[in-house]
Amino acid sequence: MIKNIVILTGAGISAESGIPVFRSETGLWENHRIEDVCVPSALERDPATVENFYNTMRRNLHNVEPNPAHFAVARLQKEWKKGSVTLVTQNIDNLHERAGSENLYHMHGSLTEIYCPRCGTVFPCDRDVAPREDCPHCGAKGTVRPHIVFFEEIPYHMEEIEEALWSADLFLAVGTSGVVYPAAGFARIAASRGAVNVEFNLSASEQAGYFRKSVYGKAGTTLPKFVDSLLKDGDSFIESLPARS
Repeated sequence: MIKNIVILTGAGISAESGIPVFRSETGLWENHRIEDVCVPSALERDPATVENFYNTMRRNLHNVEPNPAHFAVARLQKEWKKGSVTLVTQNIDNLHERAGSENLYHMHGSLTEIYCPRCGTVFPCDRDVAPREDCPHCGAKGTVRPHIVFFEEIPYHMEEIEEALWSADLFLAVGTSGVVYPAAGFARIAASRGAVNVEFNLSASEQAGYFRKSVYGKAGTTLPKFVDSLLKDGDSFIESLPARS
């Protein structure tokens, strides 16, 4: 019986809203080299470039809107009454929140937050951040930084995420490449506990072998239909899905 659901979303779901994927075919992120904007040494070496990069991305959130896939996730969270629906996202945008999602873990951080590594305080943020701002909580000088998980850093909320995966009966992966760890290992963890894994993607991910079912196409089209059927028919709908070829 399907009770607890875990949903993992990646760049593909937000790409349908117009947010570029993390690493494009050019190997760049928003026309920047990863090592210039998303590693700890970059923040030490050139904080102005790093802060300007995330300031621009934060401002650009006003130019995009949640798409039907985001709203489908929020609907499932609100209307599923048999157990929990935990949402884990690799995305740093706020489109899930704007669609109405709760019980949400941003494992790679959030553009709409900043924090102080000295005292660990996280602050909401909807403005531009100056390089090396002082912490308004503990007063530490020049410590405030984007609440973003850089390369070489450990993703957030891993203990809570792994706990949810261990109790999952249904695991949905939406718009993920299956390349970036630790998220790429979530399907294997869920499958090892007997969960039914379903993949939503344009094509098979690198972890496709761990998914019992696959639904290919744009998530904004496929996911709302899936949620409609799941809420209506539950377990019988899951069993009726054609197996991945």
